[in-house]
Amino acid sequence: MSDRDLNGEVRGRIARIRLVLTDCDGVLTDAGIYYTAEGEELRRFSVRDGMGVERLRTMARVDTAIVTREQSDMVARRAEKLGAAVFLGVRDKLSLAERLVGERGLTLEECAYIGDDLNDLRLLQAVGFSACPADAEPPVRRAVDLVCDHRGGYGAFRELAEVIVAVQG
Repeated sequence: MSDRDLNGEVRGRIARIRLVLTDCDGVLTDAGIYYTAEGEELRRFSVRDGMGVERLRTMARVDTAIVTREQSDMVARRAEKLGAAVFLGVRDKLSLAERLVGERGLTLEECAYIGDDLNDLRLLQAVGFSACPADAEPPVRRAVDLVCDHRGGYGAFRELAEVIVAVQG
């Protein structure tokens, strides 16, 4: 999506974003979990999405945090490499977001969230700007401000990041 496709009210909401929260599986990954013969879990991440985190930080001064239900050392390592905060094992994503924005002196209207499944809906409906990958669940696609052209794990996060950078940059 081009920033030219956004109306003035939506552009105004995007201009206020100071924090982007993202789900992991289904957004930063393709929602698949691969297992080795030894039972080790593996996930595939897109380096393009990683560049989106960096561009948000450097071009728009917007922080990023990964919020996931999973308890995964791999996700924690990916977040560390990206310089993003990470919150593992989160069952109530909205409560966590409310706490995070409060600690940072922000409001939910200054927060964006990208998620792909039903457990993301409450937070998607509460933030200032919401997005999902092209392959998100249908109720999620109906609820968000932006349905990305890209699938989860294949640049959806980067697409959201570029929209924010274009509006704020």
